[in-house]
Amino acid sequence: MLESADFLTPAQIVAELDKYIIGQHEAKRHVAIALRNRWRRLRAAPEMRDEIVPNNILMIGSTGVGKTEIARRLAGISGSPFVKVEASKFTEVGYVGRDVESMVRDLVEQSVNMVKTRRKEEVKVKAAELVEEAILDILIPPVTGAPGAATKPALGFPTNAGEVPDSDQELNERTRERFREKIRNGELDDRKIEIQVQQGGGGISVLGGAPGGMDEASMAGIQDMLGSMLPKKTRKRKVTVAEARKLLLDEEAAKLIDMDEVKDEAVRHAENSGIIFIDEIDKVASRSSKGGGPDVSREGVQRDLLPIVEGSAVSTKYGIVHTDHILFIAAGAFHVAKPSDLIPELQGRFPIRVELQSLSKDDFYQILKDPKNALTKQYEALLQAEDVALTFEDEALERLAEIAFEVNSEVENIGARRLHTVMSRLLNDILFDVPDKIGANARILIDRALVEERLTDMVRNRDLSQYIL
Repeated sequence: MLESADFLTPAQIVAELDKYIIGQHEAKRHVAIALRNRWRRLRAAPEMRDEIVPNNILMIGSTGVGKTEIARRLAGISGSPFVKVEASKFTEVGYVGRDVESMVRDLVEQSVNMVKTRRKEEVKVKAAELVEEAILDILIPPVTGAPGAATKPALGFPTNAGEVPDSDQELNERTRERFREKIRNGELDDRKIEIQVQQGGGGISVLGGAPGGMDEASMAGIQDMLGSMLPKKTRKRKVTVAEARKLLLDEEAAKLIDMDEVKDEAVRHAENSGIIFIDEIDKVASRSSKGGGPDVSREGVQRDLLPIVEGSAVSTKYGIVHTDHILFIAAGAFHVAKPSDLIPELQGRFPIRVELQSLSKDDFYQILKDPKNALTKQYEALLQAEDVALTFEDEALERLAEIAFEVNSEVENIGARRLHTVMSRLLNDILFDVPDKIGANARILIDRALVEERLTDMVRNRDLSQYIL
């Protein structure tokens, strides 16, 4: 979390990104500095805090070089709410598309979910105790008989002569304690009980859109208000004790959370820590100075984006959200258009520009071998689920990297995504034969000869359309 006093330094942030992303050191340095600057701003003098605005970043590079992954991992490192949107999905008023302000609403929604999850974790122990009591009340209802009532033997728990309970209440408590131990030990997990659960409300929807030009946030607020006015419906369900514990835990945790506090914290979290990644921004860049046609539409999208990136107040169902300190990271391939084709005002709001490099053979090799989520490790984990050991020789990985690089050079360059095509082509037969022909405890070695056998025709064949994603 950005609020943490021991938040990562720029060098540590780059080291974390290196675990998943190969190369692109300049881009990593820029985003690491931007993230650390947000931490620094929160600790600046109060009179300067509001004056410090983030330096938004424009990433330029072809698809598959790591633009989205850098932004996504950055949000994970900082514990920030993160939203990825495509600029081409947004349009000016009057055209079918999404309202640009919806990206901020999505960010706040993400922030609310994050805060709610954290608060639920904080009250988890208390909620578990309440759930335990609720299950005990179903199994052994508490007794409230008059003092001196006749004593009955506990359910299957005979007492010794010197341990006769004084009352039904005491006997009931002893029985409940025995059952409490059984619940905690999991001895009753398969026992069926009947519980009351709240039905998921379908909400209130208004057909025909928002009346009278009402905006999306106001409409969502009215729908939530109407939904909260309706009585909560419950129904009986017969489930095992283990299932009941899961179902009731969410309900009890929700009761212990103050949603007003959650909403206030979520809005602050989104405003000060939120990251919005705007992909394919080159698709809305005007490619000529002539008026008319689609360029007018593209410029309209840019002008709609401008106030959000500059800093404005957006109305959401959780309250007003100010976008002044949200970090915006835009990205695009810019094969046809150039960054200078964006309107000057929008260019000025992305002062940090970084060009990501196309992947080399060595990059492909490292991508296959080093990251924690490398494709080779993913396939090894998939086959490990079938008790089959899959291993790759270094020479095989080098050849795979060469093939991916060659195919990218001769056809469309789709970056690291080409490795998915190559690996799928290499391993499809093996994945199909497990476990029917290749049984458990088998060991499969992928060497250079196997790679040549399966993939050589992929490089030789000039008509590579069947291998293009």
